[in-house]
Amino acid sequence: MIRKIITIDEEKCNGCGLCADACHEGAIAIVNGKAKLIRDDYCDGLGNCLPVCPMDAISFVEREALPYDEEAVKTNMANKQAVHTGCPGSRQRTMESRVENNMEISSQLSQWPVQIKLAPVNAPYFDGADLLVAADCTAYAYGNFHNDFIRGKVTLIGCPKLDAVDYSEKLAEIIRRNDIKSITVTRMEVPCCGGLEYMVKKALADSGKTVDLNVTTISIDGNIM
Repeated sequence: MIRKIITIDEEKCNGCGLCADACHEGAIAIVNGKAKLIRDDYCDGLGNCLPVCPMDAISFVEREALPYDEEAVKTNMANKQAVHTGCPGSRQRTMESRVENNMEISSQLSQWPVQIKLAPVNAPYFDGADLLVAADCTAYAYGNFHNDFIRGKVTLIGCPKLDAVDYSEKLAEIIRRNDIKSITVTRMEVPCCGGLEYMVKKALADSGKTVDLNVTTISIDGNIM
């Protein structure tokens, strides 16, 4: 049958996973870092996924597609509920703790506040600063985060999945108004963390400045990828 159904532009998709979370029918999954419509008959054509996509990568088309199968969706979602539901980043897993030494590690934090939402757009500590924009989970996953990443930097943290805000506008103002020497982004390997990387890159582009940018991805088990 010909019906309205979503289509995903993989070139635009940044793999953030927000569309998969918004789809209550389980029609979308993150495959190899990109959002995919996994089955036509899971898509109800209502488009809950469209407004959450930060890249405008999802749209409607009318094409030959299987009709929406509510019973198949119910079975699929029940199976998912039994195993795992939601973003890949929230899947339960257990890691063994690693104790490397008994040395006390001093904090390397140089300023306050650290939350992107709370930080001022103009402060003396931004002038000539090396800026660290960190997904908040990275400091917990990577054991030597203070020494390897925070030391010598001005630190801002946030979570694009839990903070219902687009940081790019505020970050662009911080970059535009201050003499930022470099920007380091630390993110987790989970797809939703791609949103933070995208926002920083957008902010840098919108600021009109050229600043060295480095992105480091931390794995769930605490290693640099």
